Amino acid sequence: MNEQLTHMTKEVTAGKLTRREFMGKAAALGVSAALASTMFADAARAAGPKKGGDFKMGMSSGESTNSLDPASYASPVPAMNGRLFGDTLVEVTPDGSIEPRLAESVEGSADAKVWTFKLRPGVEFHNGKTMTSEDVLKTMERHSNEDSKSGALGIMKGIESMKADGEYFQVTLAEANADLPYLMSDYHLIVQPDGGMENPGDGVGTGPYKLETNEPGVRHLFSKFENHWSDEGHYDSVENIVINDATARMAALQSGQVHMANRVEPKVADLLGRAPNLTVESTPGRGHYVFIMHCDTAPFDSNELRMALKYAINREEMVDKILRGYGSLGNDMPINVSYPLFDTSIPQREFDLEKAKEHYQKSGHDGSPIILRTADGAFPGAVDAAALFQQSAAQAGIPLEIKREPNDGYWSEVWNVQPFCASYWSGRPVQDQMYGTAYLSTADWNDTRFKVEEFDALLLQARAELDPEKRKELYSKMGYMVRDTGGLICPMFNDFIDGISTQVAGWVTDPNGELMNQYIARKTWFA
Repeated sequence: MNEQLTHMTKEVTAGKLTRREFMGKAAALGVSAALASTMFADAARAAGPKKGGDFKMGMSSGESTNSLDPASYASPVPAMNGRLFGDTLVEVTPDGSIEPRLAESVEGSADAKVWTFKLRPGVEFHNGKTMTSEDVLKTMERHSNEDSKSGALGIMKGIESMKADGEYFQVTLAEANADLPYLMSDYHLIVQPDGGMENPGDGVGTGPYKLETNEPGVRHLFSKFENHWSDEGHYDSVENIVINDATARMAALQSGQVHMANRVEPKVADLLGRAPNLTVESTPGRGHYVFIMHCDTAPFDSNELRMALKYAINREEMVDKILRGYGSLGNDMPINVSYPLFDTSIPQREFDLEKAKEHYQKSGHDGSPIILRTADGAFPGAVDAAALFQQSAAQAGIPLEIKREPNDGYWSEVWNVQPFCASYWSGRPVQDQMYGTAYLSTADWNDTRFKVEEFDALLLQARAELDPEKRKELYSKMGYMVRDTGGLICPMFNDFIDGISTQVAGWVTDPNGELMNQYIARKTWFA
């Protein structure tokens, strides 16, 4: 078998074997999909990236209200734009390690309170300005300012002070945190000239592509930035085309109008994967499809009602019918086994109509319709998932009413605004970042309004705890708190399902997010 695999990888390097052909032959030899994917990627890279061509992406979850300001990114289209024109200090690799980007190196003090980033020299912004440590400092200061409404605000809360010192940027924490480098990889923390203080939405960064056309909700066009500091960005241009309708998005992919599409619906994934010119990539990870309730808004300010709804959702049915095998059960907390220090002993919550009825009666709810807002763009299958939830809740006597919202404006007018809606999270590399982004009381993206002093204290304690076993215990307590008292209903963790043209080479499976953690246009090329 080794001889066959060696011959196959040589054919890939020579450009004689496509990814689809390689994966099929590897599967016939009994090689796992994950190992085969890695082998193919290594062989493709050995051939060397090819330069040129115009790469087109069909993306969901784009809106007319989207901004280029990294602080505002809340959905795939703007996040992808940020990856194209911007860079962060570091990146989390597919294997979970930290890789320097704008920082050449990262060094922590023995007590994990002081972190020093040595910056890469000679990095140029698209406007011709050379990046300095002052630009980094002002970027971090802006995202630490509550007025910025940054999605990274929660993870910046533990910082006591920051300073720029020549080629170094230094962060001093109030409490120790061994995960600080992971926090600096957050996709909101794109370094901008002067930190973006004057014009954060101008789309000027240090990324491999520079902005040419910005039509929110329609298309975003970028051209190759010749002075980028790395060898990334192999295409002449990248066009990020907004195609919110799933059927239209898949049609564009099949016809060759676009070279990749995100959020392939599980119900069409197998069929789409049979097309001769396409490959469907499914990546398990930390993404989760959810229904969120505001804990401070009636009737969801009653934990009895929240528990009733949690018991009234049939998770197994939802995973079977919505994910169709492309995911796993959720447990009303944002953490699963893919996270370091996950407590596998936390019991799985089961569908239980009797408990749902009991908690609903104790809640004292008046029986009026409980409005659940959803949209096609909330997550693939969100409307169908809401309908399943409505049916199972009705069996417990809980009157859910589904309100279908338009895709355009959903992430600005419904999510984090309305008290009960469908949503999704792509997850974060470490538990501290996930909890700090969405469950810390002061986090701007605390979309369940979960504000518990004890939880905040545990989060800070966990950051300062360097013993992994003790830290795991603290995370377990936090998981139980969110699961049993929070406003998160998490029925399922989803695989990232992406559709890719066989013309595209260099694909690597990355559990940190869809489309190679949004790096696809930077790290792939035309075969």
